[in-house]
Amino acid sequence: MASRFTELAIDCADPGSLARFWCAVLDYEVLDEEDGVVTIVPSTQPDLKERPGPIPPALTLAAVPEGKTVKNRLHIDVNPTDRSQEEEVTRLQALGARHTDMGQKEETWTVLTDPEGNEFCVLATRHP
Repeated sequence: MASRFTELAIDCADPGSLARFWCAVLDYEVLDEEDGVVTIVPSTQPDLKERPGPIPPALTLAAVPEGKTVKNRLHIDVNPTDRSQEEEVTRLQALGARHTDMGQKEETWTVLTDPEGNEFCVLATRHP
């Protein structure tokens, strides 16, 4: 049996604030919060044995003293489920995301950054 992707850890300056942003983006909720570490999970946590297909990973946001200085080597891609890509980008920007130019040309995705500057993409052609 292979490993299962269950969690993504994100270093940040303010775990509580960044957790609130990602909860609003992904429809997640706080599972645990202590000592500068916040773990968020899907609002409707699936039963691993009953759910076919991929399981959404938890995000763990941990406070670190250093700030982000370069482009992320790993990033999150999100897919709007009930609106157009353009409408989702507008919604995410209202939550605090910012548009960023990473050198993309005529791509089908839009690159944004979360409130702490971590890049993520809003896809247009993939559907969960």
